[in-house]
Formats: sequence, structure tokens, C-alpha cells
Amino acid sequence: MNGAHALLETLRANGVTTIFTNPGTTEIDLLAALDDVVDVHPVLCLFEGVATGAADGFARVTGRPAATLVHLGPGLANGWANLHNARRANSPVVNIVGDHPDAHRLLDPPLNSDLESLTRSLGGWHARIDSANHVARLTSEAVAAAYGPPGRSATLLLPSNVAWEEVTATPAPWPLSVRSPRETFDESTMVQALNCLRTKRTALFVGGDAVDAGQLELAQRVCSATSARLIMETFPAIYDRGMGVVSPERLIYLSDFARAQLSELDAIVLIGTAAPVAPFAYRRGPDHLVAEGCEIISLCAPGGDTRATLAALVDSTAAGALTLPQGEPAPAPTGVLNPLSLAQAVAATIPEGLIISDESVTGGLHVYGATQFSRRHRVMGFAGNSLGFGLPAALGAAQAKQGRVLALQADGSMMYTLQALWTMAREELDVTVVALSNRRYAIVEFELDQVHQGPDGSASRSLVDLDNPALDLAGVARSLGVPSERVTNADELVSALLRSYATPGPTFIEAMMPRGLG
Repeated sequence: MNGAHALLETLRANGVTTIFTNPGTTEIDLLAALDDVVDVHPVLCLFEGVATGAADGFARVTGRPAATLVHLGPGLANGWANLHNARRANSPVVNIVGDHPDAHRLLDPPLNSDLESLTRSLGGWHARIDSANHVARLTSEAVAAAYGPPGRSATLLLPSNVAWEEVTATPAPWPLSVRSPRETFDESTMVQALNCLRTKRTALFVGGDAVDAGQLELAQRVCSATSARLIMETFPAIYDRGMGVVSPERLIYLSDFARAQLSELDAIVLIGTAAPVAPFAYRRGPDHLVAEGCEIISLCAPGGDTRATLAALVDSTAAGALTLPQGEPAPAPTGVLNPLSLAQAVAATIPEGLIISDESVTGGLHVYGATQFSRRHRVMGFAGNSLGFGLPAALGAAQAKQGRVLALQADGSMMYTLQALWTMAREELDVTVVALSNRRYAIVEFELDQVHQGPDGSASRSLVDLDNPALDLAGVARSLGVPSERVTNADELVSALLRSYATPGPTFIEAMMPRGLG
């Protein structure tokens, strides 16, 4: 048995049985070992950013890590943006990076790079394996580190010589990862939070693990007992939505609107998330979203035991049972296709248990509001704000086999990682992609308009225009093996969605939207 076998066997023993990969020469021994290790499924991706984004999506819906296998520093660099998104989502991911044999690396071959610095920039755990006899232990530690809490990337650097070396001391049994316990709340901070909830204009600001249906109900019971507001972070990693699920306020993405939303608060109690901050700063200086003097209390940090914290708040406030508002799913829209009718079409057709990967950006503005009374579903949010998240995350979620997946995908960001479509077709995954074709980088256009009114045809306007030449998104998807169609009105979109949910395998729908924000 060599080091490659030891790595795969240890992953398997620790429940990491899916590997998203775009391998190269330095990973050859791992590829060969896959033929000898049962119950480990490799998934070929045509770009490393697809592999890392898929591992993120898999982790969000399962709560456990998948692995990535990439080629040297350039391969890791290609996957870095979606590992950034995974970091912001606190997703557990195990990265395996093949490296040159130790002796050859000293000769500085063409693909050599400062791999350690690139790995450190991910902000997670990492280790270089220096012996085949150390593979099993370090792989087990990587899995434990990925779980956190909070979840994070754990990266193993595997030189080729370690992969091909024979293991002289085979572990029996394979080492299992030891997970760290979740931190509980601090009693003095709990007293401070309860005082604010009882005496000040306060909001519970929830995110991370605190946005599943059960925890949202606990949070709403506390708010009902104390007249506090319940506000959810803008882009949680994954949250429950639909009939029977509490519908909190969602922090508005655009800074001026978010600032107004939070302006009357005297205190914010954070549970499972960090203090709200503007995504960008403007010429007036750093954009603080909370009013000056607003008290910010971190009661439970990301990765902490949010359920126990909310349960303690319920007990301390003597919060009563909750009666949720009742309603019907949005009726199927007809006529013109625009952001509102698109949201209504999505809401009206959601099947029970759907998982939505939402990178709709501006085109999906109304989806959150429209889906309050839809059938129960889950939504993966755009946690890291780095474009190219949606299709890979949908791929990873579908690979987890927990239900149909809908990718709501803006056209510009689709082009970052469109290779994911090919893997969806290859793996015959049940994914419906709705590509919102407004032929603009509409969010960038909106921001540009705040500082500069360039005329049509100007250099600045040309950099937000995707219509010259026009993108044939349905044609692109078809060329990658995914059955595709184009819809131009709401009636066609509703019919296409229903057909897709009834059809095994992937489906691609190009929805022709108004240009810009529409």
C-alpha cells in the first residue's frame, strides 16, 4: 500500500467519499489508487473553480465535507475564488493539492510556485505531508480541521513521491477524526443581551446555523416575547424557506437601504453571524450600517451552538408558542417576463424539498418575498459575493442526492464557471438551471450610475454590456450536453419549470429578461 491508498482509505473511513477534481500529472498515483478503493466517487470537473464550488455546495446541504483534488499551485489558484465563498459560508472542505516530488521541486520546474503562501491565504488549516507513514494521521486531522467549528478549508499538500512511497506501518484501523465541541454562550453576555431585548429597540440578527426552520422558530418566539425584530443576514450559507417556516426580515444588500433598515435600532444581538457591514465602501468613507451608538452584542459566534443559545433565550424570556401566518403559494404568472413575474413563476412551481442555488443577483430581487408560502425548500445564498458560485454549488448539492436542485443564475456570472454544466450532464444530475439573461452586468451598471453617467457607447458603458456579441446561453448549455430551451414570457417559464422538475437529469432554461435591472 502506498501513500495515495492511505489517503483515500482514511478519507473513506471518515465519511469523505466524494472528490471533485481536475487532476494533472502530479496526481497520477491518486488516480490509480481510486481503482482500488471502493465507495469513493471521483467527479471530473473541467475547471478547478467548479471543483471547489461543488465541494462548497455539497458541504452546505449535507453538513459534511467533500474533497477537492487539484494540480499544484495554479490549480489551487484557479479554485481559490470559490474556496473564498466556501470560507465565508463556513463550509467544511478538504483540499488535496498534488505537488512536485520533493527533490524535483528544488529544481524550480515551470509549474512550481509558493504553494504554502497561497494555501495560507485561504485562512484555514493546512499541512505538507512529508512521508507516506504520516498520510493517514494528517488526513484524519484535515477532516477534523475542516469541521471546525466553524467549518473551513483544510488543505493537504501531497508531493508525488509521498503518494507513490510504500507505507511501512499501515494503521489498523484507519484513524478517525476527532471533532471539537461547539462553544456555548457566555453567561455575562447573555445577561447583557436579555437586558437589551427587554429595555431597548433591539434586533436578533441571525445567520450561519441559526437559519434552519427550527431555530428560526425559536428566534421568532424570543422576538415575539420581547418586541424585538428578527433580521437575517443577506446571504446565509443555506436556509429553510416556505410554508411553515418563519420569514424574518432579510438585511438589504444595498448599503443605503440597509442603513435605513437598521437606523432605529439601539442594540443588535448577533447569533451565528458577524455584525452587518456594507459590501463596499464609497467616497464618503467606510460604510457603517448600524447607527452610531447602537450596541452590538455577539452572543453566539459563527460555529457556536446557536440552537442551545436560542433555546436559552426562549427559557429566559418565557417565550410562548408561535402561530405562523398562513398563506397560499404565489399563483402562476402570465404575460411579460420580468424580475417580479420570474419570482412568481419560481414560487408557484417549487416542489417539496427543492434546493435552490441562488446567484440570480439583480434578476432575483423578488424571489425571497415571493417564496414565503411556497412548498418547503432550502436556499444556498451568495455568501462570499465572488462570482461563479451558483452553477458549481448546484452541481455539488445535486451530487449529494438530497433532492432536485434549482440554480437561479445570472448570465454574466454564469460565464465564470459554465463548465459545471458539462459535469451535470456527465453525472446525470437532477438540476434545473434558469439563466436570467438581461445581457448586462447590471449590479456593476447600478454602482457605476452612482458616480458617473457615461453615455451609451462610452468606454465605461461598454464594460457592463454583454450584448455585443449577444450570448446564446441556451446554445452554450446545449453544447455542453444539457437539454436547453429559451423562454420569453412568464407562461413559457412556468411550463418549462414544471417540465424540468418532472424530467430526470439536468435541464437548462434561458429566461429572456429586460435589459439591466429590468
